[in-house]
Amino acid sequence: MSYLVLARKWRPQTFSDLVGQEHVSQTLKNAIDGGRVAHAFLFTGARGVGKTSSARILAKALNCESGLTVEPCNSCATCLEITDGNSVDVFEIDGASNTGVDDIRELRDNIKYLPSRSRYKIFIIDEVHMLTTNAFNALLKTLEEPPPHVKFIFATTEPHKVPITILSRCQRFDFKRIALPRIVSRLRYIVDQEGVQISDEALAVVARKGDGSMRDSLSTLDQVLAFCGDSVTDADVAALLGVVDRRLIMDGCRAVLDSDVKGALEIVAQVDSFGYSMRQFCHELINQFRNIAILKAVGEPGELLELSDAELAELRGFGEKSAQQDLQRHLSILLKSEAEMAHAGFPRLILEMALMKMAALAPAIPVQELLRRLDTLEQGGPVPQRVEAARPSAPAARPASQHAAPARPAAAPVAAASAPPSHASHNSHASHSASPAPVPPAAAAASFAGAATADLWSGFVRAVKAKKPMLGGALEEVYPVRVSEGHLEIGCLQGSFQLTRLQDPDQVNELKGLAQAHFGVPTQIKVVALSAPPSDAAPTLSEKKSLEDAERKATLRREAEAHPLVAAAVEMFDGEIAEVQELPRKEVAKS
Repeated sequence: MSYLVLARKWRPQTFSDLVGQEHVSQTLKNAIDGGRVAHAFLFTGARGVGKTSSARILAKALNCESGLTVEPCNSCATCLEITDGNSVDVFEIDGASNTGVDDIRELRDNIKYLPSRSRYKIFIIDEVHMLTTNAFNALLKTLEEPPPHVKFIFATTEPHKVPITILSRCQRFDFKRIALPRIVSRLRYIVDQEGVQISDEALAVVARKGDGSMRDSLSTLDQVLAFCGDSVTDADVAALLGVVDRRLIMDGCRAVLDSDVKGALEIVAQVDSFGYSMRQFCHELINQFRNIAILKAVGEPGELLELSDAELAELRGFGEKSAQQDLQRHLSILLKSEAEMAHAGFPRLILEMALMKMAALAPAIPVQELLRRLDTLEQGGPVPQRVEAARPSAPAARPASQHAAPARPAAAPVAAASAPPSHASHNSHASHSASPAPVPPAAAAASFAGAATADLWSGFVRAVKAKKPMLGGALEEVYPVRVSEGHLEIGCLQGSFQLTRLQDPDQVNELKGLAQAHFGVPTQIKVVALSAPPSDAAPTLSEKKSLEDAERKATLRREAEAHPLVAAAVEMFDGEIAEVQELPRKEVAKS
C-alpha cells in the first residue's frame, strides 16, 4: 500500500475538524439546520487553510444518505465516494485547467440532468479566478438561476480577480490564516496519534514555517518525520528547515539591550559559523524586536503575537530593559540594514555594524520631557549645573563685541590707535570703581592721527564708489600707504589688475578730479608697486571688512556659547553648536 501523506491522511472530514475557521463552519451548519442553503458559495483565503476541504464537507453534508445533516456520517457510500473524490454527482473541477468557454458550455449542458444517486449535483471549481472572461460570461445566467438540484462551490486565493457579476451571485466566505497556537495544538494531536516524540518548541518551528497554512505545516512535519523518524530533536528540526536557532535570536536581543557589544559580535560569528543566512537572522531579529515593542506597548498582546508562554515571559523581561522609543530606534536600524543586505556583498559586516550601533545607542529622552525642560528654562527655573557654570562668562563676552578692534594691524599710527581703545574697553568693564589706565600723550596723538587717516581714506573711497562703482571697487583692494588732504599714495601688489588699471594716466587724472572734488584742494596721486603687503600700512578696505566680519562672527559664537538657554539646550540634547546666525534688527526687536 502506498504511503499517504499527513496532509491527506488528517484532512478534515467534518466541520468540527476544521481548525481556525469556526466562523465559516458555524454559518454553514446554521444554514443547513435552518434550510437556508444557498445555490452558490465562494470560499476565499490563503493556501492550505481549508477551502476545498470545507467544500467537500459541505457536499457530504448535503448528500449524506442519512439526510441533510451538519455532521456527515463519513460511513455511507455517498460520503466515502466524496472523500475519495470519485462521486458521480460531485464534480471537482480545476479552474486553471478548464479555463475556456467550451468547458463551461459542457458544464452547463451537464447541469440540466438530475443527479444519479445523490440529493444534489454539486460543482466544486477550484481556483475559479483562472477562468477566462468569456467563460465567466457563459456561466452568469446559469449561476444566477440554476436548477434546484444544483449547487456551486467556488474556491479561490485571489477573489479580486473574480468579476463582480460572479461575486454578486454567490455567498462569500473568507477563510483566515490559522493562528500559530492553533496549528501547534493540531500538530501535537497528530504526532501523539502517530506515536512521534517531538517537543512543542520544534512543533512551533514547523508551524512557523507553514506561515498560517495547515497543509503547509503538515507537509513540513512530514518532511521532518522522514528525516528524523519517530524521535525528533530540536537541533534536527533547525538543521533540516534551515531556520535560525531561537536561542541565538534571544541571545542577540539580550546582548543589544544589555549594551554588550562584544556579545553581539560573538552572536554574529556563531550565525556565520553555523552557515545561517545573515539576512534571515536579521529578519528574525526584526520580528523579535517587533514582539518586544508590542509587548511593551500593550502589555497583554492576545492574538497580536504568536508566541509560547515561555517566550512571552522572556520577551517581557527584555521590554523592561528598554524604553519604547529605543525599541523603535532599534527596529529602524535593523530595517535599514536588512534593505542594504539585499544589494551588498558583505552582509556580515552590515549586520555587525548594525548590532554595534544598537548596543552603543544612547537612551532617548522623550520630546515632551525636552519641551518641559525648555519651558522651565524660559520661565527662569533651575538649570543644569553645566549651564550655571557658563553664566559668569556671558557678561564679559558682550562688551568685547561692542569694542572689538580689527585683528590685523593698520599702519603704524593706526595700529597704535587700535590697541588702546580695546585695552580701555576691557578695563572699563573689569571694575566700575577703578580708574582707567593713563594713556601716554604720544600714543594718544598717534591714535588720533591714525583714526583721522583711516576716516579720510574710507570716506574718499565711499565717495568714489558712489560716482564710479568699478573704480571705487578697485580702490577697496589697494593699500593706503599715505593719505592726507592734497596727497594720496596708494600701493598695489605687483602683477595685480589694480596696479595695471591705476597706472593708466587717464585713471590717474580721473582720480585727481574726484579727490579734488572730495577734499576741496588739488591732490597729488602716486601709485607704487609693492612686492608684498606692507607692514607699516593699513589693510585694504576689503581685508578690513573681512576681518571685522570674522571678528563679529567669533564674538557672536562666544556670546551664543555663553548664553544660559543655549548651553542648557546643548546639555539636554547632547549636541553641539553647528552655526550661529545673526538675526536682522527687525527680528531682534520683535523677539
